[in-house]
Amino acid sequence: MATGQAPAAPAAKEFLGHPRGLFVLFFAEMWERFSYYGMRAILILFLTKHFLFGDEPAYAIYGAYTSMVYITPVLGGYLADRYLGARQAVLVGGFFIAAGHLMIALFEGPAGQQGLYLDGFYLGLASIIIGTGFLKANISVLVGQLYRRDDPRRDPAFSIFYMGINLGGWLGPIAVGILGETVGWSWGFGAAGVGMVAGLIVFIIFGHELRGAGEPPNRALLKAPVAAGLSREWIIYLGAVVGVGISWWLIRFQNAVGWALMTCFVITYAFIVWKAVAKLAREDRDRIFAALFLITLCPLFWALFEQAGSSLNLYTDRQVDRTILGWEVPASVFQSVNSIFIIILAPIFAWLWTFLNKRGLEPSAPFKFGIGLIVVGLGFLVLVAGAASTPGELTPVIFIFAVYLLHTMAELCFSPVGLSNMTRLSVASMTGLMMGAWFLATAGGNFIASLIAQATGGEGAGPERVLEVYSTIGWFSAAVGVGVLAVAPFVARLMHLDTLGDADHALAGEAELAEPAAPGTRTGGELKV
Repeated sequence: MATGQAPAAPAAKEFLGHPRGLFVLFFAEMWERFSYYGMRAILILFLTKHFLFGDEPAYAIYGAYTSMVYITPVLGGYLADRYLGARQAVLVGGFFIAAGHLMIALFEGPAGQQGLYLDGFYLGLASIIIGTGFLKANISVLVGQLYRRDDPRRDPAFSIFYMGINLGGWLGPIAVGILGETVGWSWGFGAAGVGMVAGLIVFIIFGHELRGAGEPPNRALLKAPVAAGLSREWIIYLGAVVGVGISWWLIRFQNAVGWALMTCFVITYAFIVWKAVAKLAREDRDRIFAALFLITLCPLFWALFEQAGSSLNLYTDRQVDRTILGWEVPASVFQSVNSIFIIILAPIFAWLWTFLNKRGLEPSAPFKFGIGLIVVGLGFLVLVAGAASTPGELTPVIFIFAVYLLHTMAELCFSPVGLSNMTRLSVASMTGLMMGAWFLATAGGNFIASLIAQATGGEGAGPERVLEVYSTIGWFSAAVGVGVLAVAPFVARLMHLDTLGDADHALAGEAELAEPAAPGTRTGGELKV
């Protein structure tokens, strides 16, 4: 257990069989996702219809932004592990995110005019990028700290948490999308900012239900003056402001973001491997390697899945018959369909994994990942077949629903399982770093997603080019998924699931639930300082 991070109290503080802190995090993340997915639903449309960008430069900016949103959690996870603690990191991140959304609303400007308005827009995106770096990885860490490492409720808990994410993801595109596309872009972005403020309020008022989880590992070290009378805490906050400036510059240069992403990926991977080999016992080292295998599969999955906000969004806007019951539904509203399916299916998947676990039949995490890669590829193949069934006409909207249904099923085999296993397979001192590495790989997926979107050729190439690209990536993902199924048993052995309860972790033993370990005590393979 990380020093100073006492997890929630035992069963007396439970609700529906889970710690009450899970539902605090559920609602805080719900509102944060309301803001993120709401803004994401109109972002590519805002770039092409308000600032009048062409498709390919709009995809480049969208990809740079979504990539950087998932790069910064690596640093945010490290700072939380080492200094801030996950709880304070989430709070700081929320403030930056709310400020970013509200800045975008204020800098809308007249249609077609860029200049100062576009710079203000980039500044808002930069603030969201830095805020997400503090918040995204660490709120998932807080969920993991509520459970013992071998607790069978962990995967169901992350599925419940994931349902909260998608409740916000369902409401956000509807509210923000309708306001943005029909009333005014600033109304949509402003609503996203209000959503993040609501998430902060929930987290602040009910944060005591976390029962000490996510506290700084060494509060005295965090508060001690370091330079010019400033504590480490304030140096971190000032560094975040500088980070906003750097992100503001980077976001318009896709190639620079690509190189930064590759550099971060190589350094992070190398550091994790070095630490696993040099610092950890054999079983913990094997688990880290298993986690790295799962992380390596992330870029492919998210590169396909994240077409939803870019190329699939514009395809829906231009090539799909969106009339339902006499109303032409705004394209951005379809971004909520995935979340609707998550809300419906997440409890079913949570029940299914628990049901199979009790009978010793639950698939391993690598096997679930293989299924996810096959099904996400199948989603694109279904859309291609649907478009081919009506040549020369708009694609029937039912096939858009089919894509999102299949992608949702794939996501439930991938994302909540991955989040759970990053905290399950890591040792306490590396949990935030591993979660950051997970989101770094997700950043890679978003960057590749922008390249795939640009490969569709933009509006000048026609829908045939889009469908050709979708067919290629669909078959490729399905083939890789089959390969993952073949090697899944070997990776599962590295996880050493039979001894998880014996190893060091934030909730490895009942005795640790009473109070945090003292500074300098040994809680597993490493000395906590």
